[in-house]
Amino acid sequence: MGRVRPTGRFSRWRAQHKLWNCRGQRSRLQLNQRMFSIQKLIGGDGKFYDLLEASAQAADSSVHHLVGLLEKLQQNETPEHLEEFAHSRREDKRITQELTEQLSKTFVTPLEREDIQELAAALYKIPKTVEKIGERILICPEDLRGHSFQKQMELLDQAAETVLAMVKQLRKGIDSRTAREMNAKLQSIEGDADKLELDRLRDLFQGNYDPKQVIFLHDLYGLLEKVIDRCRDAGNIILQVALKYS
Repeated sequence: MGRVRPTGRFSRWRAQHKLWNCRGQRSRLQLNQRMFSIQKLIGGDGKFYDLLEASAQAADSSVHHLVGLLEKLQQNETPEHLEEFAHSRREDKRITQELTEQLSKTFVTPLEREDIQELAAALYKIPKTVEKIGERILICPEDLRGHSFQKQMELLDQAAETVLAMVKQLRKGIDSRTAREMNAKLQSIEGDADKLELDRLRDLFQGNYDPKQVIFLHDLYGLLEKVIDRCRDAGNIILQVALKYS
């Protein structure tokens, strides 16, 4: 039995049906593109959370580099450069600049612009201050021998890890109770660090140390305290954000 050829009317209907399908697919594609553009415009693709988390991670990494530097000194090894510190600081600076650019391109942000900018600035100050500590250490590393910084490093590591955890909670929608608990931990760490610094300064000024070593260690203790203060500042900003959206 021969193949039945479609009639002229059926051929026109099939051709029109194909045209409708093509137009439908093109319309859906255009709609998806528009939705994607709108999503980018209102900041719905999570890029701000990604950048803030990357900034907090860079800050945490800088603290780990400092721990490694001090461990080398305790083993009588003298590092010759601060490339790891500089890399963390440059990476955080790049992230902060990208955040600023994204804020100028995005109409609606997941958090208020001022909060994003303030938190990004606070996070950037952490690796920047840590790098300064590394620079001071390499100026006169022999003055550190005989002095243990293990307790300061433990507190600093706890502070940086807490900040990183708080930043990651932002994406999930951190509630005020969780934010208060985590921020209270930061405040406790800062209090312990202040007491420890006071004890070290008392020993420094009442002990029998070379004047140059007193100046060197006094400067170093102050910078270590400042890093923990930077972590506290970041925690306070996140707490304010949580309270604002609770």
